Amino acid sequence: MTGSGRLPLLFLDVDGPLIPFGPREGGHPEYPGGPWPPGGGDHPLLGRIDPALGPALVALPCELVWATTWEDEANALVSPRLGLPELPVVHWPAPSETDEADARAGLHWKTRALVALAAGRSFVWVDDEITGADRRWVAARHGGRALLHRVGPAVGLTAGDLRLIGDWLRAV
Repeated sequence: MTGSGRLPLLFLDVDGPLIPFGPREGGHPEYPGGPWPPGGGDHPLLGRIDPALGPALVALPCELVWATTWEDEANALVSPRLGLPELPVVHWPAPSETDEADARAGLHWKTRALVALAAGRSFVWVDDEITGADRRWVAARHGGRALLHRVGPAVGLTAGDLRLIGDWLRAV
């Protein structure tokens, strides 16, 4: 993946990291303020996105990339909510027999594609479905440094997560 420089990439998922879901005592926080994309009020989960995450993400020394099944909708609906500019988007390849074998081995279906897109460049991957199998696969096959950071889907991305990611990025 080419970009504006050689900053590390930050591959960012939406469901889980930015839109918390699943069981949570007391329910999920809602953020009625902040920017809303055109038609965004119709989407029932966008209110769970904390608009304060946008400036925190932009402040990280990296190139942000959407790595989500939302694909281009992330730019249309999520970026405005966070006050982010339009970001590069990972367009996922069609499922293959390799993906089925990877799934049987416990590898996430995004892992192989993200390593290929990083092409040896340092990267962070923020997702709620990362496992040890993904970390081992990336460590064995990626030529650059990588941080695979799992976010709890019921809580989403926290200030602690952002500190850890920021520290890692500054060390790279």
